[in-house]
Amino acid sequence: MTKTGLIIRHVPHEGIAGFREPIEAAGYALDRIDVGDPGFGRLDLNEPDLLIMMGGPMGVYEQAEHPWIACQLRRLARRLEAGRPTLGVCFGAQMIAAAMGAPVYPGPAKEVGFDALTILDAASPLGQLAEVPVLHWHGDTFDLPEGVELLASSAAYPHQAFRRGPNILALQFHAEMGLDPRFEHWVEQWPEALAEVGSSAESMRTEHARCGPGAVAAGRRMVAQWLGELAG
Repeated sequence: MTKTGLIIRHVPHEGIAGFREPIEAAGYALDRIDVGDPGFGRLDLNEPDLLIMMGGPMGVYEQAEHPWIACQLRRLARRLEAGRPTLGVCFGAQMIAAAMGAPVYPGPAKEVGFDALTILDAASPLGQLAEVPVLHWHGDTFDLPEGVELLASSAAYPHQAFRRGPNILALQFHAEMGLDPRFEHWVEQWPEALAEVGSSAESMRTEHARCGPGAVAAGRRMVAQWLGELAG
């Protein structure tokens, strides 16, 4: 029987990108919903076999500006309590942390650009990213929720990836990005983030061309391993 996967997209230019290939190869039929869709608030987030929550420029703490955040968090908490397979990327990872009761808040500085992670468990799916520069593009962070395993860190952000059991995986970085043309939208929309880290649109495009293919290949291996280790 075909397994179902639902992508929650918080903004149109942050989609599943390179992760689509290994998820579909693992037998999931993917559907997608935007948080602005009129039907979003009525969705049962426990229903899909796999839930994938992507990134966005908003903060989990900006619930007054984005009322759907609190609604999503309540339903996400029920899914996580049930141990249903869930993947969160960047804002999606912060939502997982918040739904588990951990605070999410602005970090010390923006982290933007391609850089390798410090992998803390090489046998975990994150081991696929060892010594591979992946894309970082965020300014928020979170405390580690209770009962999770920290899998990766960076110098600026110690909490880069965590999991709870085999089924729940949170990734602060963007190992799905590197071949997707929507990257150009990121560069054009957030020049202030590039300026803050001493970069530019031109240098980011050069870095993307150099590091992107390897980052996506490693990200796909990571997701394939994670899906292969899910508990039934």
